[in-house]
Amino acid sequence: MEFKIKQRSVGGDHPVFIVAELSANHLQRFSLAVKTIKAIKKSGADAVKLQTYTPDTIAVNSNSKIFRIKKGSLWQGKSLYQLYQQAYTPWAWQPKLKKIAERLGLICFSSPFDKTAVDFLEKMNVPAYKVASFEINDIPLIEYIASKNRPVIISCGIADYADIKEAVAACRRMGNTKIALLGCSSIYPAPLEKVNLKLILRLQKDFKCVPGISDHTTGVSVAIAAAALGAKIIEKHFILDRRMKSPDAAFSLEPEEFKLMVRSVREVEKALGNGKYEAARQRLQQRKFARSLFVVKAMKKGEIFNEVNLRSVRPGCGLAPKYLKSVLGKAANKDIKKATPLSWGLIKPGRGTKRE
Repeated sequence: MEFKIKQRSVGGDHPVFIVAELSANHLQRFSLAVKTIKAIKKSGADAVKLQTYTPDTIAVNSNSKIFRIKKGSLWQGKSLYQLYQQAYTPWAWQPKLKKIAERLGLICFSSPFDKTAVDFLEKMNVPAYKVASFEINDIPLIEYIASKNRPVIISCGIADYADIKEAVAACRRMGNTKIALLGCSSIYPAPLEKVNLKLILRLQKDFKCVPGISDHTTGVSVAIAAAALGAKIIEKHFILDRRMKSPDAAFSLEPEEFKLMVRSVREVEKALGNGKYEAARQRLQQRKFARSLFVVKAMKKGEIFNEVNLRSVRPGCGLAPKYLKSVLGKAANKDIKKATPLSWGLIKPGRGTKRE
């Protein structure tokens, strides 16, 4: 399974599509958002992702208990409205940020959180959409997104099998088969034991979609391992400096960390190969140093090969060691000097001599 985001092929045998999530890490300062996007480009990402919502399109302005974030969260004590008021990216910035990103050679797309955001992003001509984990059960929204016939990347952080099946069906019902599913742990930051990397393999097998990961752990090892397992999209939050007071700072990578992740993922891609039983040219050249049969003691014509005058040693220019038993007990066809690689022409033909 594969699709294109602009001219970039995603999935199949193509390189991992690495996405830097800007999220709230601009601290609602446009100049900081621009500086961050420039750093994202230098860090080797393929794309930058925005989030398109306002506090009013994603939550209700209420201090009621049900809207307050519980203990144990980075954002405990705040209401959802307060959090999103602090974290949202002003819509007036987004067309400008997209142009800046594209001038740098980055792909820029976004996560819409309601239909008005989709309409706004359509006017921006974004090349893809991301469905956030907590929106996976909003089937009308997913249908509306899918109806725009752009690639749809869906995070599965809070989803069970039925949720994912329904979301994928919603896209396909709208005639959109350009779907990616990201394994995700919607815990911020995510403990390693909650990541469940093996889900990446299941997502690809069960839903025939491009697999990937939205990684909220604090390091780079999970993203690198995901690439080795077959993830074709990796999304990580990006921040210029974790000391900044951003709601997402704790699980965001700084530029040098992101750069290390990108470099490591690219190295993994090179090392994965194609999985076929074939030796590369360099490996074939090294086979000359493999073991083979050599006459290790001078022999006269008619003398019998035995384990004293015939041994398996390096290099590999004689008969393969698998023929040792076939040769033992046979006679030399001519005088043979010490350190001569064994060949069939040195063995007197007779019953039981195999020449496979």
